[in-house]
Amino acid sequence: MDWQTQTKLTPNGLLACGLDEAGRGPLAGPVFAAAVVLPQDLVIEGLNDSKKLSEKKREALFDTICARALDYAVASASEKEIDRINILNASLLAMRRAVDSLRRKPDFLLIDGNVARGFSIPARAVVKGDSLVPAIAAASILAKVSRDRYCVKLDRQYPEYGFAKHKGYPTALHYESLERFGPCDAHRLTFLKTFYERQGR
Repeated sequence: MDWQTQTKLTPNGLLACGLDEAGRGPLAGPVFAAAVVLPQDLVIEGLNDSKKLSEKKREALFDTICARALDYAVASASEKEIDRINILNASLLAMRRAVDSLRRKPDFLLIDGNVARGFSIPARAVVKGDSLVPAIAAASILAKVSRDRYCVKLDRQYPEYGFAKHKGYPTALHYESLERFGPCDAHRLTFLKTFYERQGR
C-alpha cells in the first residue's frame, strides 16, 4: 500500500482524514468508527485492510498508528441507535462522532465504502478504500481493534454468550447461546429477525 491513491483522491494542499467502521454485521454490540490523520507519505510497514490481518498484527499496528498519526479518534453508535436508525445511518453517525472528536480538524474526508453524506467537512467515498488508502486502512485497524476489545469486556459482563470468541457475529455458537438464553441488552433486536423467524416466533 502506498500514498499514490490517497494523494490522487485528495484535493491539492488539503489535510485528509481516513474513516472506516467495524461491526456492521454482528448481532450484538455497537458499531465502531475511527478517524485517522496521517503525516503525508508516512510508511507503516504491514498497513492494510484490518480484515486481511491477524489479530496479533492488528494489535501491533494499533499502537504504531496511535503513536505516529497526526491525530486519531474512535467513536461508536450503540445497539439502541442501530435499532432506531439502521446500521448504515448508525455507522455514519459513529464516523461523524469520530471526526468531531479530533483535535486537529482535517480539510477533507476519505471514507471507506460508497456512501459519504451528512458530514460538515467535504468528503469522498472510496470503494475498497481500506485496501487502497493508507489513512483509511489505519482507521479500519483502530475501529476493528477497539470493537474487539469492547467485545472482550462484554464477554465478562455476559459470559454465557461467548462474545470474546465470536465478537458478536452470527456464528453457530452465538445462535446456540441465543436459543438457550435469549437476547441480552447488548443485542441488536432488528438483527435478530431471522433468528426469531427460524424459531417460529
